[in-house]
Amino acid sequence: MNLTGSAAAEPGCADILAHTGFFSDLSQQQLRQVSQLARIEEYPQASRIYSLSEPASDLYVLVDGMVRFTIGLGNRQTHAGQILKRGEVFGWAALVETAPKRIATALAITPCTALAINGDQLLILMDQDHTLGYRIMTQLNALITGNLTAFASG
Repeated sequence: MNLTGSAAAEPGCADILAHTGFFSDLSQQQLRQVSQLARIEEYPQASRIYSLSEPASDLYVLVDGMVRFTIGLGNRQTHAGQILKRGEVFGWAALVETAPKRIATALAITPCTALAINGDQLLILMDQDHTLGYRIMTQLNALITGNLTAFASG
């Protein structure tokens, strides 16, 4: 994994977030605040972004490339959400305080660029700005429900 960026927002992070359905309801100020928590990460083809049972520290927005998202539970695994494409959000366990570990594996099936957002810092920001928190939790609910429905159906 090649990490680029730093704790400060990278140019264009707010624009990336604004064009992502998950974050599109946020105000310009809220987008800037969230972008301050983000960094750009690049992954070569066939590399793991994260694996089942690892600590869940970041939420990801796929900027470029394709990712296979596989949920696992016990001996059962499914390609819930199958192939993720540009603009999709994954790694949502980073925003679920009671789920400190990954329940899925994310694999870069092409070279990928992702925006990684620190989950702990985003939770703090969501607590400070309840409107931002409500908007993100509404999107998170839809994302989790969709992933788990896909997992249940198989």
